[in-house]
Amino acid sequence: MTNKALITSVEQIESQIFLIRGQRVMLDDDLAALYEVETKALNRAVKRNTLGFR
Repeated sequence: MTNKALITSVEQIESQIFLIRGQRVMLDDDLAALYEVETKALNRAVKRNTLGFR
């Protein structure tokens, strides 16, 4: 990957990050696209792995 492509990718990701009540967040659709998985699969994985964050 070239530096220009990397910068474009970083800029695209940064444009999908929102600041809500002082927290940086991404929508699940955008995050699933980033990891190239279905949104449903991403949400299942998050639900399965959140036990330590309660």
